[in-house]
Amino acid sequence: MEAPVELESLRALHQDLIALEDGQLRNIDRLCDELRSHVEAFRKLLDKPTKNNASRTKLNSGTIQIDGGEYVVNKEFQESTIELADAIDLDEIEAARFILNAQDDAELLGRSSTLSAVVAFHERRQFLLESLRMLMRNAEDPECKEYLRREQLHLVSDILEVKDGPARNGSLYTRKCLNAMVDIERWINALAERYQGTLALGQPTSPEYEDVMRFQQSSLAQQHESLGAILTYLVKGGYTAVDDFFKLLDHLSTIERWNIITAHLVPATLAFTSQFGSPDNGGNPQEARILHKKIIDGKESSPWALRNLQAAVTTWWLSEYSGWQLEQHSESSARHVDLDAEARKRSHAFFQALRDGAFHCTLSLCSQVYPDDGCDPARNGLTQYLLRDTLLLSAEAAGISFFLRDVLMEQVESFINAFITNMPDTLRQFQSDEDEQRKKILGGIQPTPRSTLYDQDLHLERFLVIIAYTFDNRIEAAESFWADPDSNLYGFLQWASRRQSTPRVGAFCEMLRAISRGEECATAAHQFLLDQGNVSSARIRRSTSLNWGLILNELTLYATKIRDSPTSTRTPVRYGGKPHPSDIDEPESALMLECYLRLMTHICGESSVARSWLWAHEKFQVLEVMFTLADLSVPPRLQACAFAMVRAMLTNKTLEAGSMVWATVDHWASNPNPLMVAALKPGKSITPMTCMDEVTFDSLSKTFDQANESIALLQTLVSPSADEVGLHDALPFPEQLGAAYRMSGIEPYIDFAFGKIFVSKTSLIEDPLQSRILISNILGLATTCLATFNENLVILANRSTVSVDAAIETSSLAAYARLHPFSRVMEWMFNDRVVNAVFAAASQDIDELASALPGSPIIVMVLRAIEIMNRIMDLQSTYFEIVRPLIKLEATGHRQPVLNPTLASFEDSVATHLDFVVNLSLYSGIGNQGLALSSLKLLEKFSSSRRLNVPPIPASRQQLSGNRLVGVLEQHGDLERVRASFIIAMQYDDRELELGPAAPGWTVKSVVLDFLGHSLSSLPDRPNLAHAILGFKGTGTTLTVESDGAFAKRTSLFHSIVQLVAQYPDGQENSIELWSSSIRQKAMRVLSILRASPLTSVLTMGELRAVDFLFAMFLRQSVITPETLFDGLVPRDEHFLQTDSALALAQYIDQRSFLLEYASSELRLVATEGAPTLKARVLSTLFGSTTMLDGAQIPNVSIFDLLDFLAFEFSSPALSPMTNMFDSVDFTITLEPGNDADGEAAQPQLVEQLLALRLNELRKSGYLDDSHEQEKALADAEGHVIFYKTQKNLRTLENNRSQTLKTWSNLLTLAIGHCDLDADGRAALILQALQIVIPKLERYAAESSPEAVILGKLVQALLFQIDSKSLALDRSNGADMADDRLFNVFRTSLNAINVPDGDVNLREVLYNICFRYLTAITEPGSSASRQRNITQTVAISGKRTIGIIGDDAYGGSGTCRASAVLFLDALAATAKAEKSNYMVDSLARTNFIVVLVEAIRDIPTELRDSEASEIPLLLAYYDSKLALLLTLSQTRYGATQVMNAGLFQMVRESGLFSVDPDLGISIDNPDALAKYYKLLLSVVRVMASVVMSRGPQNQQTINQAKLFLSENRSLVVAIFKRQARIGAAAESSMVDVE
Repeated sequence: MEAPVELESLRALHQDLIALEDGQLRNIDRLCDELRSHVEAFRKLLDKPTKNNASRTKLNSGTIQIDGGEYVVNKEFQESTIELADAIDLDEIEAARFILNAQDDAELLGRSSTLSAVVAFHERRQFLLESLRMLMRNAEDPECKEYLRREQLHLVSDILEVKDGPARNGSLYTRKCLNAMVDIERWINALAERYQGTLALGQPTSPEYEDVMRFQQSSLAQQHESLGAILTYLVKGGYTAVDDFFKLLDHLSTIERWNIITAHLVPATLAFTSQFGSPDNGGNPQEARILHKKIIDGKESSPWALRNLQAAVTTWWLSEYSGWQLEQHSESSARHVDLDAEARKRSHAFFQALRDGAFHCTLSLCSQVYPDDGCDPARNGLTQYLLRDTLLLSAEAAGISFFLRDVLMEQVESFINAFITNMPDTLRQFQSDEDEQRKKILGGIQPTPRSTLYDQDLHLERFLVIIAYTFDNRIEAAESFWADPDSNLYGFLQWASRRQSTPRVGAFCEMLRAISRGEECATAAHQFLLDQGNVSSARIRRSTSLNWGLILNELTLYATKIRDSPTSTRTPVRYGGKPHPSDIDEPESALMLECYLRLMTHICGESSVARSWLWAHEKFQVLEVMFTLADLSVPPRLQACAFAMVRAMLTNKTLEAGSMVWATVDHWASNPNPLMVAALKPGKSITPMTCMDEVTFDSLSKTFDQANESIALLQTLVSPSADEVGLHDALPFPEQLGAAYRMSGIEPYIDFAFGKIFVSKTSLIEDPLQSRILISNILGLATTCLATFNENLVILANRSTVSVDAAIETSSLAAYARLHPFSRVMEWMFNDRVVNAVFAAASQDIDELASALPGSPIIVMVLRAIEIMNRIMDLQSTYFEIVRPLIKLEATGHRQPVLNPTLASFEDSVATHLDFVVNLSLYSGIGNQGLALSSLKLLEKFSSSRRLNVPPIPASRQQLSGNRLVGVLEQHGDLERVRASFIIAMQYDDRELELGPAAPGWTVKSVVLDFLGHSLSSLPDRPNLAHAILGFKGTGTTLTVESDGAFAKRTSLFHSIVQLVAQYPDGQENSIELWSSSIRQKAMRVLSILRASPLTSVLTMGELRAVDFLFAMFLRQSVITPETLFDGLVPRDEHFLQTDSALALAQYIDQRSFLLEYASSELRLVATEGAPTLKARVLSTLFGSTTMLDGAQIPNVSIFDLLDFLAFEFSSPALSPMTNMFDSVDFTITLEPGNDADGEAAQPQLVEQLLALRLNELRKSGYLDDSHEQEKALADAEGHVIFYKTQKNLRTLENNRSQTLKTWSNLLTLAIGHCDLDADGRAALILQALQIVIPKLERYAAESSPEAVILGKLVQALLFQIDSKSLALDRSNGADMADDRLFNVFRTSLNAINVPDGDVNLREVLYNICFRYLTAITEPGSSASRQRNITQTVAISGKRTIGIIGDDAYGGSGTCRASAVLFLDALAATAKAEKSNYMVDSLARTNFIVVLVEAIRDIPTELRDSEASEIPLLLAYYDSKLALLLTLSQTRYGATQVMNAGLFQMVRESGLFSVDPDLGISIDNPDALAKYYKLLLSVVRVMASVVMSRGPQNQQTINQAKLFLSENRSLVVAIFKRQARIGAAAESSMVDVE
């Protein structure tokens, strides 16, 4: 048995075809290869072997053969296979294959293998059909690239086997598709009957059974839909025969339900009528006549079950078939045919079809296949009016896919063109018949006593609205109306605009609106209305053409009637019944006005030309008329249309236009109709505020239409103006709005939106669609209010030298904070009822969301609710700490508080709605990218909050995680489902790389990794949601893993991330890209946090070791060079630091740091555990060779190669711009303090806003009135932005480089320290390291970079690991090379010490390096050849060197001075060995010897003044200085200098030896006493050395020594006695002073 095409290959093909349609496919050749490999599968289509006894017998035998392999199956597997075979009528062996392949998915998603197999079976079919559909669409798409289209046409021919086979093969394939559709219809019906039968028998159903049934019905419907489109393309491509149309018609005649499945057949039916009924498509007149006879004559003889569908097919056919009459046929073809008689028959048949509901059916289909957005009251009302009692499609029709909708509308467009072109007389007859009928009804000449306007025929109106639905949102198709003024379509427009009845006006407006999408078409429609001429404003004549004059005059007329007529005598207009004399003229007039307004709204919203023309109109005052039509007494839908028109006029609004509309709105709201005010309770105080609140707002909140459009208008009004510069420093309304009768501002409008509608009315709306739309608009209003508040203004006001009050558009910052709608919206967001409503809006059914289209109301509502929560979490601190106290301070007492004072933060609200966390976690896996990203960002904030991450309260002995958020997921049993969605999101896909950051998968990965990284780093000391999703099990304050869980099986999210790090590339096409590298960097950061945390360190290290992570990482490392491209640029490029290229390099270096840190941790761990084999393997990898498990050796980059990141040199950043305009601005306030990653780099957003404030300040002062000065200021501002961006990028690079160098140094030190080499090998390794490091130390030391300190410490550590007696340093073993390298270390360090303005920390390290080198070469046993002329080298380095060392030795900080003294001591000792007086002379010349000697005098004072903790360091410093003096004094010349510096005098003045021996030394601490004696001994040694070095002939020195002894005889004797253990004191306190 042949194996089915693998699901994954079809999925990949489907992804490539989607990318091709979106214009994002990079690899066309791969697509062509994939298509060729699936030709056979396309030929088979949905063929499948059905279940049979033979296969079932094989299955029951317990042994089966699948794809050449033999499997022994158990009872459970057999039962699952049989269940699957019965469910989908599939051969049992094939079913077993599906069950076998579904095992992994079943385990990952936590569902049964049967359900997973059903999903896989239908997914395979769906991918196959969708791929074929897209292939056929591309093959006939004229916009597709020619070579690609030609290739796909060849593939289609190959699939249909018409390329080399007979043409009828295309017809056979068409039959195959049609038969497949019929089979699916039967399958769907059988599923429905089975389910209903189960319910009827009262049999219980499991949740999985429900899932299987629901999924199969949905998937089969989608497959049926795809086949409908494929069938249409086959017809359009000319692959069908007339018999195929017969077969389709026969099937249509048997259909009994008018539903979405039937609708799938309509595009193909329309395509058949066009293909075989029209002469334009190469049809055959004889075949056309045969079809005509079947369709027309069969209408009565063989009526269909769906008469309306049959009538519609009749009109579609007649429109195309009538084209034959216009063709010039030869005598033979037209012989014996009475063309006039046929025309009359066709016309009669057409009108009969209309009476049978033909246009009702077509309009019903066209209107219902679009998702009902519910916020288009005029179109919905007109459509309902025209359809009335028509049989409608089920609600699921709106779920039709966009591709079939497009195909359907293309075919309906063909019908419209054919009808207009081929049957103009019928169109004219429509108009004349309807006009005559309307005259009779309106004139009272009624055919029957009950006739009303509802009984008139409105076929032409329906046809116009069909056109509207067909061309709506299809700009290219609509352009055909405007492209040629001589075309039939434009002529039809002109004809249809004349002699219009009231309902026809509405339909025409709807059609004109649909064909005027886009600026170009809308402007053309505007010009069309202008070209139709103006009319007199006296009495409107309906015989004129529809034009702007007519529309504006009608609106003005009815606005005047509303204003002038007594409200008490008018009643709301209805669409039927006897009109009131004082009311508008005709029953449909309100509908007509709605359509007028809808057309105006659309054209003005789309065309800036039309909008400007209407604003400037001399006679028509648009705001006055609109708010008159919005009177509270008019029908709600008409009022809503008026609001929508005002919104359209605010498209790309200016601040001036917004202020004007706000003033009009406020006046209108506070001055409602007097009679409605009079209806208030008697005795009620009537104020403008009362009128606004209890009349206007109460009235607007009564119906959905009013409430929805009023909220939408408010949202437009609070949106930023088009002329704003992005600073958001202006209020979106006049600052004194309403100040005449209330507190200025728009608080009443915010209270209306939230208090009267959101918390009071939305829950009462029965229609869920309307409720969702209204809630979405209210949340959109709230989002706009929060998003337009600039909290940075407050920060800049407190820190900046710029006068924020003078710079911003608002009068003051206090007024801005108080009046901006942000404050009131935030206050409402802490109201209990609003909080509950927001969480209710955000918590929707997962399955409904998963099946919803991206822009559907439910998706928009949930997205906005989550966005509101995200913004609240970000802004609550600003509100509570700054804005709210300010409002309280300036409150006048009239402000009504609405928040709950017990809510200290939004987290308190979340804590009472924890179930929402379940929904939020699941939203990331429903397939909607926007919803997934918003949910993950909010989930990140929740999981990082310490308020929410506390232990849960277990219910009924339930063992829960140690975290509240995890606990709620476990309580609902959704944790595994959430984990599965995250695992799927982390799966690596090669195709993702082709789209780059535009790929949905890349975006989701990035946000998921951000969520994990931030959550883990925010709460490193306790189990949290991120741990649970990664696969860990929290128990109290610890983490474990379940023995049989995904983590133990290595299928968890943790392992997916490990795999992602191992597989995801850093870039493509020889360039390391920021977007690609960032995924690995973020993933490695997650692993690094887990590795470093005590909670997860053991588990993480164990798992990483188990998968050989270290070795895999080193094998994929590559060396980067100065020629390596980063985001397309090399580091030396002058623009490198200004672009994302710098960040790409920084991220790559950061990755290197994570790897090196992990390698260090692993090396420490294996050394601690005592695993010699593993340690050897790790060290081997570090030094360039990886040993595989099979023993094979694979070379890899070594640890020395990984220092490549230090090879880069960057172009110097531009100097800080210095301009007169911005020199007073302190940009230091924009620095980010305490950010270890980026140091104190400026925040670009704050820099830009600070510059904008300064520009505002200059503009207001008049400094920028000159255009030249303005251009200069803008250029300077741009220069500042570039400079600070460059500085930030450079700082990020430098910090990442330093951190990575630190980890590299630590790893190298560890590796050398733990390598199992003898002294020779270790020394050779150290010398190799020094050879690499020293040039870099020399470079960075010259720049005084932080890297120099790190490199210096590394060199110091390496030198101290060298065994100076090792064979590697012996002459017989390359001593010369070793000497050279070590001497180079010394020379480099010496030169680095001499660098001007060098870093003191660096010099301390350099002193230690030099000290170590000098002590090594002077150790006993060292070869004399190694003792180079060090003194000469020091002399060559310059006199300044000794001065620098001396300054550090005397005044250095911390341990630096001790290190400097030790270095001087070593130099002095070396000079002594070289018999050189250079060091003594140098120190004497700098007066340093005097300083050293004088320091003895100050020892007691310094010890007394120092803290106890500083004493040990101070004593060490004294020891080093005394050691230096001792060394200097060991030569006669040096002793003379020390003696001349006043050694004995300084000792005498110090008082160190002036202790009364009889009283003893009052030091009880033996350690302290020992240190004291040690200090004295060091001083005595110096004095003794001076005496001995000067010799017995120097009587002066001897006299000084004798004097010292005589002066301190008692103490010296006491010390001798203690040493000889003589006396009681010695017995009680003996201290060894040696």
